[in-house]
Order: sequence, then structure tokens, then C-alpha cells
Amino acid sequence: MSTVSAVLFDRDGTLVADVPYNGDPDRVRLLPGAARAVALARAHGLATGVVSNQSGIGRGLLTAGQVRRVNARADALLGGLDVWLFCPHAPDTGCGCRKPRPGLILAAAARLGVPPAACLVVGDIAADVLAARAAGARGVLVPNAATARDEVERFAPVSAPDLPSAVRGALEGAEDPGRPDPVECADVPAGRRSR
Repeated sequence: MSTVSAVLFDRDGTLVADVPYNGDPDRVRLLPGAARAVALARAHGLATGVVSNQSGIGRGLLTAGQVRRVNARADALLGGLDVWLFCPHAPDTGCGCRKPRPGLILAAAARLGVPPAACLVVGDIAADVLAARAAGARGVLVPNAATARDEVERFAPVSAPDLPSAVRGALEGAEDPGRPDPVECADVPAGRRSR
């Protein structure tokens, strides 16, 4: 396995509580372990970023400016990440940046100056892991209550119980992303799929 140089996180349901089509920075709430996972990556000299589908823009439910303000609030709470990228397109447009396609991961890797194969992509649904694979990166699923059961089963070999464990697993170079973090628990309301 190649050395990890960057950790790219999904946003909704991974780093922050999923509020469907959120355009309000005041509704941003970090999920358990999010700040610790980002800090752990940074402490080991890894670049960090977010790659997120935001189809609410393409659907006319929110603006790119609103998404940027929500991202800025999350970034402040997380202590600052190196890159924030999002796909604004609706699912039916067939764009190359919408996960599970690889465009966001490839663009983030390019901006960070690292090869895609040196990126770890952490998310809560299959589209995150599939986008990583399509880009030649490593994907880790951190399931929550909204993650479909078949996705949890399908990606069990590349899953972690929480965000810090996902990052630790990559740092250790283990095939198994890590053991549970006894202090963390992630109860996330159901209702989200790949926006």
C-alpha cells in the first residue's frame, strides 16, 4: 500500500451532522471525532480536505454562496482544512465531479500537489468509497445510522467504526482501518443519500 499524504473527507454525515440542503452556517454541528480526526491527520503532516456532493445548488434549493458559508463555518470549527471542493450538479447531469465519479478527488489531489493514490477518502456512503476507487485513491467507509445496510455489508472490509480510527488505520498502513475509539459514538439521524 502506498504512503498516505492527504486525507479527504466527505462533509455531510461524515464531518458534520447531515442537515439536508443546508444553507445556514448556524446549523453546522460537528460529528463526534471529526475535529480529532482532522487534528490527527494534521499532526502527522498530512494535507486535509473536503470533497462533497452539493446537488441542492443544481436543484435550485440553495446557492453556491450558501454552501461556501456553511463550509467556512465547518472549516472554522475544524481548525482549518487545506482544500474544500464541492460538486454543485444535480444527479441527472452526468458530470464527472459528482461522487461516485472521481472528479472531486482528482481535483483535490491536484490542488494539494499529491498523487490520487496517496489520498485517503473517508465518507459515510458507497459513493465516497467508489469515488476513491475510481480516482485510484483508498476509500474508507465510516457508517452511520443513514448508511444503507447493504453498503455497510459490502464495504465492511474497508470500513472503520469512527473517524479517528479511519485516520489511524491509514497512518499505521493497516488493511483494517482501525479499532473502535471507546470515547466516540456517532448517532446520526437517518435520511441522507448521495446528494
